[in-house]
Amino acid sequence: MIVDNVAIAFLITLAAGLATVLGSALVFFQKTPSPRILAFGLAFSAGAMVFVSLTEIFSKSVQSFDEMSKIGFTWATFAFLAGLLAILLLDRLIPNPHETLDVNDPKFQDKTQSYLKRIGLMSAFAITAHNFPEGLATFFATLESPTLGAPLAFAIAVHNIPEGISIAAPIYFATQNKRLTVLCCFISGLAEPMGAILGYVILAPFLSPNVFGWVFGIIAGAMVFLAMDELLPAAKRYSDGHETVYGLVGGMGMIAISLALFNL
Repeated sequence: MIVDNVAIAFLITLAAGLATVLGSALVFFQKTPSPRILAFGLAFSAGAMVFVSLTEIFSKSVQSFDEMSKIGFTWATFAFLAGLLAILLLDRLIPNPHETLDVNDPKFQDKTQSYLKRIGLMSAFAITAHNFPEGLATFFATLESPTLGAPLAFAIAVHNIPEGISIAAPIYFATQNKRLTVLCCFISGLAEPMGAILGYVILAPFLSPNVFGWVFGIIAGAMVFLAMDELLPAAKRYSDGHETVYGLVGGMGMIAISLALFNL
């Protein structure tokens, strides 16, 4: 049974990670991705991630700590803050680039092919580094409860698509090489299941309510930071109206309804 749960958690994490490859496919078929659709999708993902992190994942952290301590909420709060700090430090060490995705933008057109290729590879490296904690989050959330993991995986998959575009656009328009473009997105997407495997191998011998409390608290903090620092600013940058607000509310609403239905 445990093996089955691990396999299911890994497959869900893999599917969420490989959504990055869909971004490369969109670049091939549409030279200029719709900024308004990207804005809505990014904000939708942010709303979903924030809601599920603050309501379900943080609650799981509190429940886990409560099994070991009378001050479970306090320990969960410390874990949440540790997650915020961990991603903040990662972002300082390896900033996630936010290049324009619009190939008609003069700034995009003025860049040389070699520079565009370098931007794409740098984006791939940075996004790959940021995908490791996302994979860990999806895996452990699904391992604890598919009801919890599935909505989080969906939210991460949605925001992996524009991440794939941000990798694919500069590489493809610099090289016109579809295989290289897809390969870069594929490797970046694999970072999520790799993060899940490494996390599980390291933590499996020590799994306990206390460890789960720390893992879920850190995951909640990390996901909230990513949503606020990356997804919402990016959504606002591509927005031309109320797409950010509609996406944010829509993402929260979708997760709220799905969790309510799962808990009937």
